[in-house]
Amino acid sequence: MKKISNLFILFSLLTFGLMTTSCNDDESGSDGGSDSGFIGAVYAMSNGAGQVTGTSVQGDNWVAAYGRNSDGSLDLISMTPTGGLGGDFDGGEGLDPLISAYALTKSIDNEFVLAVNAGSNTVTAMAVQDDFSLSVTDTQPTGDVGPNSIAHTPSTIDDRNGLVYVSNITRAEFATQGEPAQQGTVTGYWLLDDGTLAPVPNSRRELANRPSAVQFSPNGDFLVVASINSGSSALATLDENELVVYRVNDDGTLSDAIVGSGASTLRDNAEGRNLPSAIGFQIVGDNFVVVTEAREFRPDGTPPVFPGLQDGSVSTWQINGDGSLSAINLDVASGENNTGRTACWLDFTNDGNTFFVSNAIEAGLASYSFNNGNIALIDQIAAQGVGATGNTDDGAAAFATTEGWIDMWISDDGNHLYQLQGLRGAISVYEINGNTLSLVEVETGDLPPNNVQGIVAF
Repeated sequence: MKKISNLFILFSLLTFGLMTTSCNDDESGSDGGSDSGFIGAVYAMSNGAGQVTGTSVQGDNWVAAYGRNSDGSLDLISMTPTGGLGGDFDGGEGLDPLISAYALTKSIDNEFVLAVNAGSNTVTAMAVQDDFSLSVTDTQPTGDVGPNSIAHTPSTIDDRNGLVYVSNITRAEFATQGEPAQQGTVTGYWLLDDGTLAPVPNSRRELANRPSAVQFSPNGDFLVVASINSGSSALATLDENELVVYRVNDDGTLSDAIVGSGASTLRDNAEGRNLPSAIGFQIVGDNFVVVTEAREFRPDGTPPVFPGLQDGSVSTWQINGDGSLSAINLDVASGENNTGRTACWLDFTNDGNTFFVSNAIEAGLASYSFNNGNIALIDQIAAQGVGATGNTDDGAAAFATTEGWIDMWISDDGNHLYQLQGLRGAISVYEINGNTLSLVEVETGDLPPNNVQGIVAF
């Protein structure tokens, strides 16, 4: 598989070389160089070379770099191997293989792009060049199995660009037990100014659940970890927290114990509501935590069965000064009658009044209003692709039908939303107008047709 993947990357690079040669002959100058006119960049991660059944290792991992034009459209600049391997920890459908958000992220100053290599248990730092291409600066082991989410917060310490934490899907002793029973970890690194990742001593923390995403609070005081199997009856801990909060110490370590926790729905609830699998989340404003929730594990905590999925939701909390969480709005549905079953990722517009939520199986974006933690669904279908809304009872047909809208990112200028299509290897580009979206283009042909994970834009 490694040989095939390397040939795929070589072919892509050769193809791109021919494309840029042709473009250099054109007076438009859109070759990704200093005169290209690009106003920013978008990066998408292959997470391997396409779905390989029967193994968690999915081939060489690489990142596609795109120049972002003023109208939001994209031009491929380069494809950079991370030096690690992609992975699959989600049953082999090729959709959302890491069940995570922020498998790819960036430093706050846009100087570095950070990637997880789930198949080789490593993380990679890449420097952003003047033409928006990437150059690998370091790769480090995480010490556990399946890194799937990575977060950055700035540092005021000399020679340190920032503090980085990565979540690992599982520990070795839980690796063979599957999603319902897995318990992961988080591990920290200093991102040095030269792009080196320096492990933070004594930073590893064991989790009671399988993590899906990590994020720092805006002031860097707290690290929040989301879980996809909270309340699972297969967990040795039987832990029901979909969110846990750690305090960040000055030396880069975390508090020994969690300082806050929360869950929108508990096991054996009277409403018969499925348990929340928290995946994408953001911490905005005055430490408001906004979380997307797929509703997969059944109310008694037994593993998910596709026909038993329920409409997903969004919940909000506020982090208090001591790190505890105060609930604001819980379980605000993203659809009705199983039309929004997999609410899994989100991003905010620049004014902070609106955010969009991606529903993977339905291949659609829902819009929500936001006001100091209070939220409301505006439009369940702010954008719609080819989804599987009609295949409610047939998982195989649903995965075969849908484009699989997964990770998304809004550009720093707030003008465009970039939506990764996990079962098409494509990126949808939308212009943002308040709380509405209009399609600009769909970029295809550069990424593997499935198993992709991670996108970032600035």
